[in-house]
This record gives sequence, C-alpha cells and structure tokens, in this order.
Amino acid sequence: MKKQILSFAVMCALGGTLRAQTTYLSEISIDNRRIEKNAARQVEVSFEADLSGLDIKRQHSLQLVPVIVSADRAQEAALPPIVVNGKVRDRVQNRQEALGNDNPNAGVQAVIRRKNGTEQAYSYRASAPFKQWMIGGELEIRGYVTGCAQCDEGHETNYTGEILPPMTPAYARPFMEPKEETVKRRTETKAARLQFRQDSHTIDPEYKDNRSETDSIRRSFAVVEDNKDLTITGVFVTGYASPEGSFDYNMALSERRAKAFARYLEKELQEIPAGLYHVAWKGEDWDGTRKVVEQMPKLLKQREVLAIIDRSGSDKDAAEEELKALVPHDIYRRLLNEVYPVVRRNEYRIEYDVRQFTVEEGREMIKTRPDLMSVGEIQRVADSYGHGTPQYIDCLLAGARTYPADVTAVNNAALALIEAGRAEEAARMLEKAPHDGALLNMLGAAYAETGQTERAGEAFARAAEAGYAPAKDNLKLLQQYTEYMAE
Repeated sequence: MKKQILSFAVMCALGGTLRAQTTYLSEISIDNRRIEKNAARQVEVSFEADLSGLDIKRQHSLQLVPVIVSADRAQEAALPPIVVNGKVRDRVQNRQEALGNDNPNAGVQAVIRRKNGTEQAYSYRASAPFKQWMIGGELEIRGYVTGCAQCDEGHETNYTGEILPPMTPAYARPFMEPKEETVKRRTETKAARLQFRQDSHTIDPEYKDNRSETDSIRRSFAVVEDNKDLTITGVFVTGYASPEGSFDYNMALSERRAKAFARYLEKELQEIPAGLYHVAWKGEDWDGTRKVVEQMPKLLKQREVLAIIDRSGSDKDAAEEELKALVPHDIYRRLLNEVYPVVRRNEYRIEYDVRQFTVEEGREMIKTRPDLMSVGEIQRVADSYGHGTPQYIDCLLAGARTYPADVTAVNNAALALIEAGRAEEAARMLEKAPHDGALLNMLGAAYAETGQTERAGEAFARAAEAGYAPAKDNLKLLQQYTEYMAE
C-alpha cells in the first residue's frame, strides 16, 4: 500500500513538470449546441461534448462548467458541470467515495472516465431560470484541471457563441401617401361685434367702439385680398342675437343686422363681387351664452344659471324669464352687461382658394404660412431635404401642427419622430390626435419603442377594434415579445 501511494505521488510530481499549462478544451468538440427558452421560462441548454480527440493525463481531472454570461459580462449563471477523469484520477476519486470521504464531484451532472484513443461523447442537457440579462449573452465552457490532492493544474475557457438573440419586433407603422388637394380651399372665420342703437340695425362706424371693429374687419379682408396667391370665392355672414327680449323679435333682429352687415361689406369692399355674399341668421345664441357663463366661475348661482339654459328646450322666452327672476338681481344684471354683449354679433367667414406652390416656393411658404399649403405640398418640400434629415422632420411637424386633425399629416410626422429616436415626442403628439385606427397603431409603435409595452398593447388593441388590420399583427408581435422577455 505504501508503495502504491509513493508511486502515485511520483506520477503527480512528474505530471506537474511534464504539463505546466493545460489545453484540453481545444481537444473537445462542442456540437449540436442548442439554447432555448421554454414555456416554463427556463433556459434549456443542450450540446454534444465529443471527447474523441481528448488525450487527458492519467492523474488529471477536467471539470467542464457551462456558464451563461451577459453581453456586458457583468452577470453570469453557471450550470451543473461534468467531470472527465484520467485513469488514475478516476480510480482515486472512486476510492475516496467508497471510503466515505468528501465527494469532490458533489453537484456534478456526470463523471466520465476518459479512455484515451477511443471515441467518446456526452449529451449534455441542463436548464436555468431565465433572466432578461441573458438576452444577447453567450455560452462559455470553462475547463478547470486538477491533479493530485486537488492541486490546480490550470484553467481555460471556450467561447461557444451568442445565445438568445435580442428580439426586435418590426412593428408595421406605414407611411401614408398624402392625397392630392386639387383645389386648395381655405376659410377664415371672424366675429364682428358692432354696436347698434336700441332697436336699430343701422351700422354707424362712429358709434361707441365701432371704429376699431370696422378697422379690424378691413384688415381681415386686406390680408386675403392683398395676397396674390389667394382668390376669394365666398363671404358668409351669420347673425346672432342675445337672449334678452322675445325669441321671435330676436330672430328678426339677427336677420336685419346680418343683412345690414352684408350691405356694409358690399359698400366698403366693392372689389368683391356682390354675388359672393351669403347671409344667414340664427336668432338667440343660447349655446354661446352657455360657453361664456361657464367661463365665469365667480358668477353667483352659476350652476343654477347653466341648469336653466340646459332645460330651456323650445320655450326660450320662459327660460329668459327664469333668468330674470334669479335672486339677487345682480345675477341677471351681470348677464346683461358681461354675457349678452359677447354673444350679440355677426360672424363672417371668408372662403378663398389658394394656388399650387412649387417645391422652391413651398420651402419659403412653410416658414410663414404653412396653412396655405396642402399636406401633399408639405410632404414634397420635406422630401426635397432628404428623408430623415432635421429639415425633413421640421417640415412634417409643421404640417402636423397646421393640420392636427389630418390623419396623414400626423401619421407621417409621428413616423419621422420615431425613426429619429424621438418616440416619446411622437407619443405625446399622438395622444392628442384623433382616435383613428392608423394613428392608434402608430401610438402603439411609439409606446413599444419607449418600452411601455402595456400601453402599447392597449393602443394596438384599440387600433384593431377600429378596423386597422396591421394593428392585429402588431399586437401578436408584442405578445410574443412580452413572453420572450418575461422572467
């Protein structure tokens, strides 16, 4: 027995001098490597370790440890190792185990006694709980060699390649081709609050503040008339009265004052053909009255005033009497002095056509009057700067600000922002946009880009409910991604 121990010690000493640095991993082939995340959210690792080319020293023990390492190498998870023993080392370990000594291979998946010069392979399979940091990481095989008495004989690492590639869903977020606006028709609506003497419908520019109001009216028309790019196609006048007095009287009064205002415009603006004027009258403006009252939180009994207006129905005269009867009487006095003068007015709408602009003209026009450009013209100007350039994005944003209710303008501006890495800005814009299927889908894409997967799912679902087909596929992609990332 003493001779055997002595001879083993000599072999250990010789082994230390014969092999100062191990290179066993280069002799082992890792084949059929497979790393997948399963439904139980475990990362399954499997491979074939072909040991046929391994020539291990008789006194050596090689521990192979598969390790999942994060892409930034800051985190790792070791899997159960396997041990490959040389002939002598395997015999010693078996003897130690038989004698009840500490097991050097505790926690090892398998212990293999290497028979040099023969074909040997081991099918490895193990799993570990999935963690998001594993995405885009790699699998390493680390080899640790020990000799006699567990003395360290060196270690090395074999990099087998990346695992669990990052999932970057390609959500459908289509560009929308603007429809051509053959005739660019625009309107400007203004309110003329001219003051009339009692029971009169004659416009007197010198009466009270009428001079400043008539000057403002002239400037409104001058802006259109002096612009050679515009052609007036219609002037629409609508008369409104305040609620004091009888309903029928106020209807007739709004008619007389609307017609008087139209005649005044015809006289003052003779360059506009008389045939372009269109006159209408609405009588008492109770909707306008309500809006003004809503903006007066300090008005006594404001809620009661609003309730009277809301239940007025067809009997407006009765509602007016209820307002008069409110106590204190200061309430009705404030309506007379502060509310009724605001709703007593003529509205005029100037309708005009705008000529088409070239790209060169559009580059200048978009800086000052983008409202005179069509969405198609704005897109062509943006394209002239090159897709994705700062000028391209600025042009489309100008279009979205000018036409916030235009689905195409908002969609393309949001898409440009997302492509430029400004998804949060795109989301803020889309949150205020019309609830259109395409825009809800783009909102989902913006949320997904910023990592707000729950909100993205809600937006995609709403878009799908609105009948926008691409959103259904986007929702499936999002669900797949969510499950892929779930720990």
